[in-house]
Parts: sequence; C-alpha cells; structure tokens
Amino acid sequence: MAERSVFAYFNTPDQAKEAVERLKPLKLVDYAIERIDGYAGPGYQSLDRLGGTITGDFKGLGNLTLGGDFDSLDAGILAAASVSASGYGSGGPDNRVTGRDIMLVAIVEEADYEEADRIVRESGAL
Repeated sequence: MAERSVFAYFNTPDQAKEAVERLKPLKLVDYAIERIDGYAGPGYQSLDRLGGTITGDFKGLGNLTLGGDFDSLDAGILAAASVSASGYGSGGPDNRVTGRDIMLVAIVEEADYEEADRIVRESGAL
C-alpha cells in the first residue's frame, strides 16, 4: 500500500506530541518532531561549550546566539545583524519566540491521509 507524508507546523512541541498520540491509532508508519528556524546547523547545544566565549573560541555572534552553522563568513555576518542575534528584539510576550517553529512530519498509509490531515489541524497545526 502507498504511503503519504503529512507536514504540520505547530507553536509548541506539546501540540505536536498531542497530534502524534492522536495519529497512533491510524496506520502511522513513522514520524519526527523537529524545531526549525531560519539558520542552518545546531550551533551551541551545550553549556559546556560556552566556555569558548571567554577565549574567543567560537565562529561568531550568529553561531553563538542563533545556533547557526554557516558555510560562509558573509552568511554569519548577515545573521548576526538580526535583532534576534543581538538580543535587542524579541518575538513576543516574555521574550518568547512566536510563530510555528515546531515541525511534525508523519508518514501514514494513503488510506489514512485525510484523517491524519484533519487530526493535525485540530491539534493546532498550520
């Protein structure tokens, strides 16, 4: 039987997890939940690596504050110009990121695609 992919974008990881729980009774082949943003790469994921800021052992502000892993110096400089990198701007109340930056990719059997699409939308997906 054929499979189809459902791409859904949520405000929070909890919304995506709720959607997965509701998808499980269907023929759910596989799924993944990821945080996405406009910058490539994982950047600094561990506080242990932040010690490099004292010695200057980091690629730049875009890498440090945005978690970007840039292929060129120009891309890193451009990302550092973002208000998100400088800390002078915020996305919403309490300086939290707003918008849908959580992506759920679910693979379901073709017969369950319409139901899966309905479920993720009811769970708050875009």
